[in-house]
Amino acid sequence: MGNRLSKIVTRTGDAGTTGLGDGTRVAKDSLRIEAIGQVDELNSTLGLLLTEALPDDVRQALTGVQHDLFDLGGELCIPGMNMISDAQVGRLEDLVGQFNDELSPLKDFILPGGTRAAAVAHLARTVCRRAERYVVRLAASEQVSDPARKYLNRLSDLMFVLGRVLNKVAGSGDVLWVQGKNRGGD
Repeated sequence: MGNRLSKIVTRTGDAGTTGLGDGTRVAKDSLRIEAIGQVDELNSTLGLLLTEALPDDVRQALTGVQHDLFDLGGELCIPGMNMISDAQVGRLEDLVGQFNDELSPLKDFILPGGTRAAAVAHLARTVCRRAERYVVRLAASEQVSDPARKYLNRLSDLMFVLGRVLNKVAGSGDVLWVQGKNRGGD
């Protein structure tokens, strides 16, 4: 990336278009820009999670993911560019396995909550799922690499597992869903 952001107010987007990394101008409400925005929101949500007190291995994993998400944003910003690799997807799979090995098997569905850190991890999971839906929608009409789509799918798995890990580390358990809890007397 040879360009540096020294001038923030450019006025080039005032007419409702924005520039892609290859110089192409597209509408700010295009599907590609929406997908980029969703990935950016996901990265910001991870930034929020990183403000919490986290175990070092979780912090390290999430910081790595933030860098990957910038790669993904770069890939989406330059049509035809491939910046997410199978190795990055594999790293997420390894992380899911490592963190999940620390947990007891799930027998019930869980609610997104418990500690604040776990709740933010679950929020990041849902933002990730939304970003994935936009990238999949984009891939239906324009080129998006397989690793880019797979990466978001694996990341949502990691965020689910990290939500559980963060509750466990805090001494809080999973918040179990109780079917029909508020249905009333039958």
